[in-house]
Amino acid sequence: MPPPPPPPLPRPSRSLIFILSFLLLLTTKCYSLNQEGLDLLKLKTTLTDPARVFSGWNSGDDNPCNWTGIICHVTTATVTAINLPSASLSGQFPTVICRLPSLTTINFRDNSFSGEIPANISGCRNLTHLDLSANYFEGILPNTLPDMQKLIYVDFQDNSFSGEVPASFGNFRRLETLNLTNNLLNGSFPIMLTNVSTLKELNLAYNLFIQGPIPPHFGNLTNIENLWLSSCGFFGTIPETFSSLEKLVNLELSYNSLSGEFPLVVFQLRNLYQLELYNNSFSGELPKKDWSNLTSLRRIDLSINGFTGSIPVELCKLPLSSLCLSDNNLHGLIPDSLARSPNLYDLRLFHNSFIGTLPTDLGKISPLTTLDVSYNKLFGELPSGLCEKGELFELVLIGNAFSGEIPRSLGDCKSLGRVRVSKNRFSGEVPLGIWGLPHVYLLDLAHNMFSGNLSNMVSGGLNISSILISGNLFSGSIPEDIQLLSNLVEFNASYNKLSGGLPNSLFKLKHLGTLDLSGNDLSGDISVGIDSLKELNELNLANNKLTGEIPNEIGNLPVLNYLDLSGNLFYGNIPSGLKNLMLNMLNLSNNSLSGEIPSVFHKDVYRDSFLGNPDLCGGFGPHCVENSQGIKRNHNLWLLRFIFAFAGVVLVVGVIWFVFKYHNIKRTKSVVSISKWRSFHKLGFNEFEIIRLLNEDNVIGKGASGKVYKAILSNGEVVAVKKLWERSGKNDNVTNLNSPKDEFESEVDTLGKIRHKNIVRLWCCCKSGNSKFLVYEYMPNGSLGDMLHSSKGRLLEWSMRLKIVLDAAEGLSYLHHDCVPPIVHRDVKSNNILLDEEYGARIADFGVAKFIKLENKGSESMSVIAGSRGYIAPEYAYTLRVTEKSDIYSFGVVILELVTGRKPVDQAFGERDLATWVQSTVNQKGHDHVLDPELEYESKEQICRVLDIGLLCISPLPMNRPSMRTVVNLLQEVASDGRPKPIIIKDGKSSPRFEEYSSDQASLV
Repeated sequence: MPPPPPPPLPRPSRSLIFILSFLLLLTTKCYSLNQEGLDLLKLKTTLTDPARVFSGWNSGDDNPCNWTGIICHVTTATVTAINLPSASLSGQFPTVICRLPSLTTINFRDNSFSGEIPANISGCRNLTHLDLSANYFEGILPNTLPDMQKLIYVDFQDNSFSGEVPASFGNFRRLETLNLTNNLLNGSFPIMLTNVSTLKELNLAYNLFIQGPIPPHFGNLTNIENLWLSSCGFFGTIPETFSSLEKLVNLELSYNSLSGEFPLVVFQLRNLYQLELYNNSFSGELPKKDWSNLTSLRRIDLSINGFTGSIPVELCKLPLSSLCLSDNNLHGLIPDSLARSPNLYDLRLFHNSFIGTLPTDLGKISPLTTLDVSYNKLFGELPSGLCEKGELFELVLIGNAFSGEIPRSLGDCKSLGRVRVSKNRFSGEVPLGIWGLPHVYLLDLAHNMFSGNLSNMVSGGLNISSILISGNLFSGSIPEDIQLLSNLVEFNASYNKLSGGLPNSLFKLKHLGTLDLSGNDLSGDISVGIDSLKELNELNLANNKLTGEIPNEIGNLPVLNYLDLSGNLFYGNIPSGLKNLMLNMLNLSNNSLSGEIPSVFHKDVYRDSFLGNPDLCGGFGPHCVENSQGIKRNHNLWLLRFIFAFAGVVLVVGVIWFVFKYHNIKRTKSVVSISKWRSFHKLGFNEFEIIRLLNEDNVIGKGASGKVYKAILSNGEVVAVKKLWERSGKNDNVTNLNSPKDEFESEVDTLGKIRHKNIVRLWCCCKSGNSKFLVYEYMPNGSLGDMLHSSKGRLLEWSMRLKIVLDAAEGLSYLHHDCVPPIVHRDVKSNNILLDEEYGARIADFGVAKFIKLENKGSESMSVIAGSRGYIAPEYAYTLRVTEKSDIYSFGVVILELVTGRKPVDQAFGERDLATWVQSTVNQKGHDHVLDPELEYESKEQICRVLDIGLLCISPLPMNRPSMRTVVNLLQEVASDGRPKPIIIKDGKSSPRFEEYSSDQASLV
């Protein structure tokens, strides 16, 4: 008999079914991310992400289309692009992204990727755009790249690729843009690239190719529009095959060794829009014919060559917008036809031998923006229509023989920003409007024959930072309204006929760094309010009729290092406050001073500082002798000794009483209020110990923001303490980037968040009443500036200098590239680079540093100029735009200091600073004429390479300056004695830059 069937299973309850369904739904949701999203999450795990751009990449999403940097197809929702530029990412190239079947674009520009690009990148079969520029990739270029047959755009500029360009690169079939600029590629020039006939843009500038002639094979690139071949090692001439490049728009061959007469072949390029051949060795006259073929040519830059002759009239008939022929040997007249070009906005002809007058119609027909004809032999009156279109911004006429009055129309030219007409023969009164133009930041009228009073309309020039009117015939008094020029940094009115007293309003210019009123007829005394000029670096009141006693308050000017009060009627003693100054130059001669010369001035450097004061004694003057009451003085000597002995007893008793009271006060917690702002490290000391050690005997430096003390603690540790200047209550609401409050908070915010071996460490900070203190690690060798520009400078051998500059570069690179958001220091100078016991360098003084918000794309507007004279980038002085390029310019000046041994500002440079002096001297005479003679000759090649890096950093155009990351790479290669990386670099865009060559090299602000 068969067994009975099993009993039926019980039916699940509805509640159980609901629970199971809900759990299944949750499980499905947890694993709903598609395969592309999972692949991207694997990418995320392989990279370092300090900026947290991957924080929104969530595994709980259905797909990655809403993730940062991910772009998907509109209909299929498949990933088509990964766009993560400037995201601070680091790591190896993530080949996992090649699993994305629809991926067409990869943009990892300006990150910190490193290592080699793997050969299996060719797995990204559908890729059309690949941008890996401005990273740390190295090794050889992958020869599998052309296997991606759909590639249209490849940008590898600003990396460290080396070796040969692979022969397979001649096999690209659709490639239109290839950018390999600024790498370490060597070997022969990659001729195989001329087989890629689809190329429209080829950028190979600044590599290490073996020197040779320009290959004639370039004629095969019949579709090429942009060709950037600067610093590629070319010599010889441009081959005639270039005439077949009918679509060529931009051609740049600068910084090669091309020579001979100017190549006529370029005149056959009918579509040429811009021609830049500067800094080659072309010679001969500019061609007088064939210019008419260049119907599309708009911009010509042939500067820094050896061209002779005059400007061809045929050239001037072209529809030019920009013409730069500076630094040649051209002569003759400036053709009138040039002024009739309807598009001409930029005309730079400085440093030639042009003669005659400016064309009468210049500026009337075209929207002239920049006119620079400095250092020629031009004469006559200025055309009245220079600003007729209302766009003239830069007017630079230095070193000619122009005469007559300044046209009245320029007084109404609201667009003017930079006016430099010094060293001419202008006369008459300056148009009233010029004094108050709203955008002028530099007004240079020096060394002419201008007359009349200084106009009260000067108060309208609220943007002005420099007024240079020395060597004229101006008369009358200094206007009271000058106090309204809140951004004024330099006022030089020496050798005029100014009279009256020094107005109190002059001492309300908080940012004034240079005041030179020497050689006038000024009278009266010096106001006691002069100590409010906390940023005053140079004070020259020589050869006037000033009288009274020299105010002791001058000794309170924290950064004053040049003081000349000679040739006046000052009397009385030399004020004791002067000994508080760190003066490089002091001149009190030819006055009526009396008494003893303070012992601090008994040095050879001050030997001629007190001549012509017959009543002075001591030091280099006559010895003080007893007068007829000498016997009485000797009698009183015993009384004085008794008084001093009694005072000593009182002092001892007072000290004992003070110690007793101090301990009582401490026990009752009634001490002076000391509030600890923040501590950043584990400390072996407290704030009370720090405060007790701050006395004048321990001062090791002072600056615009305060004094710096050396404090030896009870545990044997040594620290440096910066005590910021106290701020008056009446100004508490004033917004001033240089105020102690802002500097204290800025330095705390900055140094409290960063850690780097080349950034000075901030131990802690505290307050005591109105005083604020910052406690740092102590740097026993002081600042680089003090070391370099003192007698100890000869102790700095080249190897030490190279180590210092590399350390400092790494510190700045950390601020610019590794901090989120990036930090711009804004006051990079040799005095803010401190040296430890082994001469390791650390960046210090972040009182005016600025965090740059990423959404501002690397720039931010400031309300006033921060920085020090000689270090300020020219564009920052008038745009007040903060970028890392401003720091790079300042760092370039530091490099020049180390190489030349000279200060950033020196009387030997005349109106120029170190940067412009080195630029012009190297251009005219070569490197040897600027090198510090104290440096070892056997290191000359290495020194010259570092000098070239400094010249690159001070490029007048910010976009031409390298990043600090690149500067570090270049210096590391020099230090390791590897083959030098090319040092003329253009950062930023993926296409070649065809910027204007900066003018007025000898007189940049």
